[in-house]
Amino acid sequence: MTTSSKIVMIVVDGLGGMRHPKYGMSELEAAKIPTLDELASESSCGVTTPVLPGITPGSGPGHMALFGYDPVKYLLGRGVLEGMGIGANIGLTDVAARGNFCRIDTGGKIIDRRSGRLDSSEGKRLV
Repeated sequence: MTTSSKIVMIVVDGLGGMRHPKYGMSELEAAKIPTLDELASESSCGVTTPVLPGITPGSGPGHMALFGYDPVKYLLGRGVLEGMGIGANIGLTDVAARGNFCRIDTGGKIIDRRSGRLDSSEGKRLV
């Protein structure tokens, strides 16, 4: 008889862990994250190099590598991955693009890089 295990993989994408020169800590070291701290203390944790040492891949190639695909051989952009994630029928000759809305002040400076996390219906209306 075999037993199956269920695994939850949490990817904290975008935390490169570089220490801030002024504060001497990375954003993760400085953050107050009791839930993640507790989860990490009861889990198996690891670090991976998704492409090669010194190469920082984008989210798409990084996630492909986590699931065993060579991100150099299987180059997929984030637009394709996000499009497939919402069920878009993307063909071999199609181009899939993605983007973020942001809010700017009167001087053109970005003041909210996620524009208040618009919902999908509002995003469709704006596009």
